[in-house]
Amino acid sequence: MTTIYLASKSKARKELLERFGLKFKVLSPKVKERKSRGNFSYAQMVKHNAGGKARDVAGRVKEGIIIAADTICVQNNKIFGKPGNMDEARRMLKKLSSRPQWLYTGLAVIKKDEAGEKLLLDHEKTRVCMDKLSDKQINNYFKHVSPLDKAGSFDIQGKGAFFIKRIDGCFYNVVGLPLRKLRLMFKKLDIKLFLFFLSAVCYLLPAVFLSGCSTEYNLATKQEEKYYYSTDQEVQMGQSIDRQVSKEYKFSGDPLQLKRVQDIGRKIAAVSDRKEIDYHFRILDDDTVNAVSLPGGYVYVNSGLLEKVSSDDELACVLAHEVGHIVARHSIKKLQAMQSYTLLRLLVAVAPASGNIGTAADTAFTEFLLGYGREDELLADQLGARYARLAGYDPRGMITFLEKLQDINRRMPPTERSYYKTHPYVPDRIRVVKQELGEQVDFKDYINVEQKPHESR
Repeated sequence: MTTIYLASKSKARKELLERFGLKFKVLSPKVKERKSRGNFSYAQMVKHNAGGKARDVAGRVKEGIIIAADTICVQNNKIFGKPGNMDEARRMLKKLSSRPQWLYTGLAVIKKDEAGEKLLLDHEKTRVCMDKLSDKQINNYFKHVSPLDKAGSFDIQGKGAFFIKRIDGCFYNVVGLPLRKLRLMFKKLDIKLFLFFLSAVCYLLPAVFLSGCSTEYNLATKQEEKYYYSTDQEVQMGQSIDRQVSKEYKFSGDPLQLKRVQDIGRKIAAVSDRKEIDYHFRILDDDTVNAVSLPGGYVYVNSGLLEKVSSDDELACVLAHEVGHIVARHSIKKLQAMQSYTLLRLLVAVAPASGNIGTAADTAFTEFLLGYGREDELLADQLGARYARLAGYDPRGMITFLEKLQDINRRMPPTERSYYKTHPYVPDRIRVVKQELGEQVDFKDYINVEQKPHESR
């Protein structure tokens, strides 16, 4: 099989390809990058740099496929690269958080074999909006993340995701390697990318997981689905993440609120389509409007969300939505899709004191805070309305709460871990709930564009 070479010293790019199961070798390029664009456009500049890196590595190998990339961050016609020191990193991140910025990544792929050498260049452009960060927030972030190897001083795939308000474009471009664009370039060069992923996945997954692979009928999705993890292993994953959440987050000390959430949650769980696991309902002391579910039956509700619900019906629908994710096994499927055997192995480890388990659990929790895909979220809304009604609550509480979220969104931008931010457009969600309840769907339910109130000039 042809060898793939990554012509980059970037740790993020290396981890990204490993995460998706691609088998490759790293060869660091020995070329000087262009730091200013001169007469180039930003797109031309990053393609020029990526092409130089790819050609340098191609000249050092007999044959193979070479992938190279170059990323810059641009705000107000100023280029932000990797900071030279911590003071520069603080100034850089403070500046970038004040206004939107653009991430440009140039991609170069070379296919070198006996027939010769083919080079393909392309680029990706993504707009990023952050929450405005204080000096205290930036210093706290840098305690956990080193900014010196990151363009713009932040990592969107890690803890930096918590202050990203909006992304227009390719998420993985912000990480440093736009995967969809890479796939299309491979296709143009007639490189069978699937074969490399298939080979890598078989290499990464040991016999214990492959032998444990099972096909089950999912009552929520009404489909036969394949899982590499048993229910017991899923519960172990949830326990590992829950232990890490307990270390890093503060829980509400209000016993009456906790009893309310647990009582309603247990009624929802009792009528759900998945009763072979125990459900745990807890309140995070956080003023953002958010809720999140973990593998194995763990549901967290932020105190900020509890302040917004006006009835037990609305709260029941929120909890039922999260239970819907657990029933449909959305979290475990999301972890499986990450193709990171090391992460998953650690989450089902029997030694909870390991520091590596904490890192894996933190990574997994970040993934869940970022939300699920549109179809998963809409299915959870549908199941949420169904379970709320079966538990004796008014399922229209889902609609009234969604309308409330829409009003919140109109008044202020989503916060770091906003429940609203990670979900589909509200009209889409209301339409799905109405269909589940057998109600008439209005024309406005098909208009999935968020309207903001008119602002006088």
